[in-house]
Amino acid sequence: MKQKLDGILAAGIERGAAPGATFCVVNRDGVLYEGGAGERAIGSGVEMTPDTVGAIFSMTKAVTGAAAMQLVEQGRIDLDGPASEICPDLGSTTVLDGFDDDGQPITRPPATPVTLRHLLTHTSGFVYDIWNADSTRWHEVTGEPNILSLEKASLAEPLMFDPGTAWEYGIGIDWAGQMVEAVSGVTLGEYFAEHLTGPLGMNDTGFVHSPSMLERAAAVHGRGPDGSLAPIELPPPANPEFEMGGGGLHGTMGDYGRFIRMILNDGEIDGTRVLNADTIASMASNQMGDLRVQPLLTQAPMFSNDAEFFPGEPKSWGLTFQINEAPASTGRPAGTVGWIGQQLLLDRQAQRNRRSLPEPDTPVCRRAIAGPVLRTGERRLPIPLAGSRAGEDQIMPNIWVQ
Repeated sequence: MKQKLDGILAAGIERGAAPGATFCVVNRDGVLYEGGAGERAIGSGVEMTPDTVGAIFSMTKAVTGAAAMQLVEQGRIDLDGPASEICPDLGSTTVLDGFDDDGQPITRPPATPVTLRHLLTHTSGFVYDIWNADSTRWHEVTGEPNILSLEKASLAEPLMFDPGTAWEYGIGIDWAGQMVEAVSGVTLGEYFAEHLTGPLGMNDTGFVHSPSMLERAAAVHGRGPDGSLAPIELPPPANPEFEMGGGGLHGTMGDYGRFIRMILNDGEIDGTRVLNADTIASMASNQMGDLRVQPLLTQAPMFSNDAEFFPGEPKSWGLTFQINEAPASTGRPAGTVGWIGQQLLLDRQAQRNRRSLPEPDTPVCRRAIAGPVLRTGERRLPIPLAGSRAGEDQIMPNIWVQ
């Protein structure tokens, strides 16, 4: 396996998929493989080692979901109660019903209140503008910031449909992070450090780099019109007003491997339990009924392709995890969980049959793990999670779990 995976990484770097890559394979018992290839910053000569720190984007969502579910276990959040009882601003949320003759938004109250279950399953009506034409138009008409600004105003956009009536990937888990902060009385990062990342030994994971993390951080790169890569500077938001529970963490593959091992061990790792086994089972099972995941059609081709993980195959959503409802074309069985665009595959059943990794010529294997690669010279930064396929211009952090 080491020879095969080392080869995948090296080949990906050689063909210019990314400046550098790290990769991790874990099971319940420990780390089966860690590797790296390429450079942290192209042309720097600094090797991309397994302890490299990168932005983990939407892999943050599962950590936020775990934090919210801890509070559900404690009876401090009702999974199906109105979320506005904890975050009052959600009580004034409206549904966008189109635009009038002057191009101004038409809104109405939602038919039902938003709940934490809606937020964690992406059935709340909150979306990402990068994949929703009405949301993109709403931002253009109103001039309101999107989520990457880290302004509280970015959370106040309208719903695109009534809660519980459809699925669309979006900023709902950022709102779940706001619920965690409201109930706990501390910032999301402080909550993680005390209740999740700290107890799990994820010492190189946080919303802000420690000095040690900064020394090992991978650069962000831009891909020019000719396909070449170069490091670019992305200044942080001037006045961040919240920590982005949907995509703001930085960390190492090794740290995230510990989080996944906790999931594989039903909420416990190395004698430390952070969630109950029945909670993990709920998180990794369908929590949206007959609704199914739909393809996301890009509204910003410079930042994202159309996005669908396991295209055309039936998928539901658990409490932050996508669920394969049927055996996948890659050979993954029904019940495999992961995220769109973030190549994390968590197969709890594989622990029982020790199935080998797919061959390198399958679509899933062809995409190695990498730090973010962004196009330059465009109007906006990409959303925290962008779909990508063969030939993508954006490559996100990924992790395999066997």
